Amino acid sequence: MDDRFAIFLVATPGLEAPLAAEAAALGWQPVVQPGGVTITGGWPDVWRANLWLRGATRVLARVGQFRALHLAQLDKRARRFPWSEVLRPDVPVRVETTCKASRIYHAGAATQRIERAIAEELGAPLAADAALVVKVRIEDDLVTISLDTTGESLHKRGHKEAVAKAPMRETMAAMFLREMGFDGSQPVLDPMCGSGTFVIEAAEIAAGLAPGRSRSFGFQQLAGYDPVAWDAMRASVTPRPAPAQFMGSDRDAGAVRMAQANADRAGVGALTRFECRAIGDLQRPDGPPGIAIVNPPYGARIGNKGPLFALHAAMGAVFRERFHGWRVGIVTSEGALAKATGLPLESGPIVAHGGLKVRLWRTGPL
Repeated sequence: MDDRFAIFLVATPGLEAPLAAEAAALGWQPVVQPGGVTITGGWPDVWRANLWLRGATRVLARVGQFRALHLAQLDKRARRFPWSEVLRPDVPVRVETTCKASRIYHAGAATQRIERAIAEELGAPLAADAALVVKVRIEDDLVTISLDTTGESLHKRGHKEAVAKAPMRETMAAMFLREMGFDGSQPVLDPMCGSGTFVIEAAEIAAGLAPGRSRSFGFQQLAGYDPVAWDAMRASVTPRPAPAQFMGSDRDAGAVRMAQANADRAGVGALTRFECRAIGDLQRPDGPPGIAIVNPPYGARIGNKGPLFALHAAMGAVFRERFHGWRVGIVTSEGALAKATGLPLESGPIVAHGGLKVRLWRTGPL
């Protein structure tokens, strides 16, 4: 098998562009595609992508391709595939197949052939609940075999125990911060912080902490995994001193306690400050202007939107009157709510978020 291969970084739909920018900043040459970004590299790149990328939800290693026009040919070529170079005979796997515009159109039958090839040629056990997934895509009669090297989705950083209602995923929060121009040097404030995701992500970025530092990954169950090299890669992450300027507030005292506990677990408790206060009591922090970013309630499950318009209008007034020089970002599924703030907002691309379509609306310096 080649030392270098295509690596597909799965993005939240709508956030492919900031993920590509993040990958480029880490030294790769990303190619944007629908649903993600492709880079080229070897196994150390797979490990580094899982360790460092804040915007990817998973990392797929494309380990092989061959043509198959019918199931018998798929069976034969799947048996010849060098499974032992990538999979271990003692680790259970499951196979997921999609077929598109191909003569092999029955995904279930294709899955059976590939599972049988892995079981009989390699001896690896098959399990419907296996953590290690072989992803097979058959498109235009070309069979592409990828390994999900991530395991649990990358938004699970390994620090957060308590989660508020309708939480902002860490991956989305990081990409929205990037789209706001955050580079680690500016203060960040979230006045409806919930479980603290925006504030914690901002503090971690500023401190140079790798998002995957506290968790395990699917690639640790693969044939070529080198624990010594992986430990060395993780150990080479050197945090940098960061200013303590990452602030969250919420009118719910329970959310504030939860956010502080999450920040402490993530190792950024000293860089963050969380307070219990209503949006009307919000004051501009001392120091240079920064970024205010907020994921307010959208009313998707709330029947009467009247109070939400009042809330957004009040929030807009606070920002206009007290936050001169700051930039504001609002994540919402309702353009009318964003406009109710009266802020000079521009909308970003549509992003899929838990069955809703949301956008980041942002201002220049106020």
